[in-house]
Amino acid sequence: MSALRIAMWSGPRNISTAMMRAWENRPDCVVSDEPLYAAYLAATGLDHPGRDEVIADGESDWRRVADTLTGPVPGGAPLWYQKHMSHHLLPDMERGWIRQLRNVFLIRDPDEVVASYIRSRAEIAPEDIGLLQQAELYDELVAAGAPPPVIDAGDFLRDPEAHLRALCERLGIAFSPRMMSWPPGRRDSDGIWAPYWYDAVWKSTGFQPPQAREIHLHGRPREVADACRPAFERLHAARLRV
Repeated sequence: MSALRIAMWSGPRNISTAMMRAWENRPDCVVSDEPLYAAYLAATGLDHPGRDEVIADGESDWRRVADTLTGPVPGGAPLWYQKHMSHHLLPDMERGWIRQLRNVFLIRDPDEVVASYIRSRAEIAPEDIGLLQQAELYDELVAAGAPPPVIDAGDFLRDPEAHLRALCERLGIAFSPRMMSWPPGRRDSDGIWAPYWYDAVWKSTGFQPPQAREIHLHGRPREVADACRPAFERLHAARLRV
């Protein structure tokens, strides 16, 4: 049986790390946490929390990262879950290797993403939250005859098990009840940036129900959310419905 490489493309401040926990809790799955992050920071020069640590700890050549992600599976596991941030895909990165993966998209309303993002990083641009890159990659995969499943985080949190069952069926693998909960705490698989971003996930033992709250964006954050909304709406229309 050849291994299944699942690439989950998300933007920041989504449920991407909790989703990684769900897959890692399967006994047949290994995970990789944002393998393109070091290459992204090295190429852009952006000042993210722990920037120097991320670059020093990771691989800053995206070509080597791509070779690794399409090469032998760590430990020979049947499933390899790769958690990706779509904004890490820079314009000069060739993307043919991505078609060797089983791609899935995880989206979240841009107002919610921006409101969460600016609590950790004051500067923000439309390219920082990944939706524009997701829409572009989605079109490329559709054109290649491999349209990826799209999961809306809000929908997912209202019924995680139904969505995971539907996704596993799309991927041709069995659902595992172990995906629904996990022990709290950090993992060796967590990126070195985890102390800056993963506090809530470290405390979690499962997916939390969505919490409605009022969001009021102004100035640059408002502009960024509005700039990303058309991409979100287009992907949202193609979302997995269960």
